[in-house]
Amino acid sequence: MKILLPVLSFLMIFNSGAFAGSSASFDRKGALPVLSEDMKTAVQPAGGAVGRAAARSEAPGFCIFNGRSGSLLGGEAAFKTVVGESDAVFAGETHDQLKDHLAQLEALKALAGARGEKIAVGFEMLNMTLQPVLDDYAAGKISEEEFLLKADWKKEWGFDFNLYKPLFDFVRRNRLKALALNLPKKVVSKIARVGLAGLSPEEKQYLPARVEFTENEAYLKYLRQSFEGHGKARSGTAAGRAQMDFLRRYILGTEKKGMGDMFTFENYLAAMCAWNETMGARLADFLNANPGFAGLAVAGAGHVIYNAGIPASVMSRAGGLRPVSFYPADAAACPAAFPADDAGLADYVWYLDHCVPALKR
Repeated sequence: MKILLPVLSFLMIFNSGAFAGSSASFDRKGALPVLSEDMKTAVQPAGGAVGRAAARSEAPGFCIFNGRSGSLLGGEAAFKTVVGESDAVFAGETHDQLKDHLAQLEALKALAGARGEKIAVGFEMLNMTLQPVLDDYAAGKISEEEFLLKADWKKEWGFDFNLYKPLFDFVRRNRLKALALNLPKKVVSKIARVGLAGLSPEEKQYLPARVEFTENEAYLKYLRQSFEGHGKARSGTAAGRAQMDFLRRYILGTEKKGMGDMFTFENYLAAMCAWNETMGARLADFLNANPGFAGLAVAGAGHVIYNAGIPASVMSRAGGLRPVSFYPADAAACPAAFPADDAGLADYVWYLDHCVPALKR
């Protein structure tokens, strides 16, 4: 099958057994990553295949701390229990980081182990107008190549599809429901320019009936830092700055920090809240209409942090759910103790070694 987007030079192989007992350790740094055997697909690099001896599994491990108590979760079995007992799972990501996506796959596998086929996976990467295309792809009615073309993946999202392929393959193979969560990018950008009141009736139809503005002080500080273009939040890590920069580019439509002077923070906040509220409403509406189903939201860490974005939106619309959120934090090795600065980032903070070469947009 022809691959349209740039790919990493690695075989896509995954060994779930390698995860056992890895709650407090990472794989060694080294060769290019190896993805999931679940995909049953080998991605051939332009320069030729990578030999098995040169390729090595880059499993995410289970270095996960409780974001409130600071206690170590306790490995794969404990992780499966936490996820399996949840109705709504929010798994954040730094978009170009392989291990973050492998961690999301682990969450999906754990949820499927508890719920079987009664799962809806919501993707930030696709806006709601692409739901028919996503339905066809999830049902196996169109090929991956057709899906990427019809979804205009490279333009609409831009990050290498191979990072997300394990998730989509799992959805297809297990006949799960997939949801296109996102608000069309042009609507997000227009709100940033003119506010919610400046939308046309046609544009307003994409929004939920109610759009609440966050009052979470930590999240408001995070968004202001993103708007001002000085990503100091999240301990100044590269992953944290990358997520902030992405939010800024996505909303304001520019990489030039000075261009933010053309916008007000109030409109930037409105755009972000409308974005979060739309994605949350999409998932909540499905869960309300389908009792017994569980949902997994696959989205950027900026929509999960402090439980103030998509988690808050879902919980305000779907009563009685048992939620759990995971924030991916960059760490070269599993911390000996929970970093105090990371308290409250999410229900659980998952430490992942971002040494694996990130894919470029």
